[in-house]
Amino acid sequence: MSQGSEQPWNRQRLRSNNERLLLARLRAQGPASRAQLARDTGLSKPTVSSALGALEEAGLVREAGRQAPPERGRVAVLYEPDPTAGYVLGLDIGRAWLRVAAADLDGTVVARAEVRNRGRSAAAMADLTVAAAHRVVADAGVDPALVAHAVVGVPGVYDPERRRVRYAGNLPGWGRAGLLDRMREELGTPLSVHNDANLAALGEYTFGAGKGSRLFVYVLVGTGLGMGVVADGRLFTGAHGAAGEIGFLPLLPRVGGPDSAPERQGLEGAVAAEAVVRAARELGMSGTRSEPLTAKAVFDAARDGVAPALEAVRQEAERLAHVVAAVAAVLDPDLVVLGGGVGHSADLLLRTVEPTLQRIGPLRPRVAASALGEDAVLLGAVATGLEAARERVFTRTREGGE
Repeated sequence: MSQGSEQPWNRQRLRSNNERLLLARLRAQGPASRAQLARDTGLSKPTVSSALGALEEAGLVREAGRQAPPERGRVAVLYEPDPTAGYVLGLDIGRAWLRVAAADLDGTVVARAEVRNRGRSAAAMADLTVAAAHRVVADAGVDPALVAHAVVGVPGVYDPERRRVRYAGNLPGWGRAGLLDRMREELGTPLSVHNDANLAALGEYTFGAGKGSRLFVYVLVGTGLGMGVVADGRLFTGAHGAAGEIGFLPLLPRVGGPDSAPERQGLEGAVAAEAVVRAARELGMSGTRSEPLTAKAVFDAARDGVAPALEAVRQEAERLAHVVAAVAAVLDPDLVVLGGGVGHSADLLLRTVEPTLQRIGPLRPRVAASALGEDAVLLGAVATGLEAARERVFTRTREGGE
């Protein structure tokens, strides 16, 4: 191929690289003028002006105001990325609730919905989630064509080769092949699937209590038990995506006695929500046919000072302290955040978790309640989808791709 035939392609790639560089600078450090961008990126002022003009015409940047010069001179126009150039969907599929949020390219949530999960099958849950997503996009007043990426959080581990979820015991049927492909087709946008605890960890690191942490662990305690690990700002998922599946950790059998149900089930059976309910029942609490006993009811009773509930919560907190101690011995995190349905009552749990940690071992990371509560998975899904959405919007508008 001759040099002349290579030049158009090289010029296009150079323009694309320059535009990406400017967008990255504006996203990282905020609005800037042409002169500032030239200084910060090393590009010439004419190159910056040309690239900004192309980005503005494509709807990827917009004016963000004007800056008066320190001395006499021309007023400088400031530019910023246009967050309305595309949108991302976050979807949190849990056993009790389905949560959906639409966010712009800045990560600002523009609409959201929560739907009680009444699906009796995985297909019904998927249909409910897709319907909620379409409703959220409509409520936001967003053109569906501008939705550039969707991220779904589920219990279990996503297998990208078979395109299905493994180990999602709390969502029966999610291992079925083709289910997630159907969701992609009905949503009409690329879709990625991640473990809910991993997304919660990223959400908490990006928007909540984990900000600035060097090695941060999020323990999700709800219907199940999971853990997400963020090291130096990056999620650690292990060789096969199963890092953090602490619910599968086996418990040591009782010496000289039969195995109990929690021990046969592993750590999840001993720590998750059902363990709180089981302990409360053993201590004399009971529900009714219309209002069965739940972990939330036990925690609510503990706040009211009901003795059996207080003891059930104390037992749960002691078990969680041992989980935190085990995690600390393996990972040495500077922060462990408790989240999920049970973790939502971390203020009650920490009364016992912290002194128990002091008693059982020398490794004592800081333990805190989630700052995001039930939104951790959803906001983690949004944060995870932003990079892919931004890339797709850029490629579609500036490089003619999909």
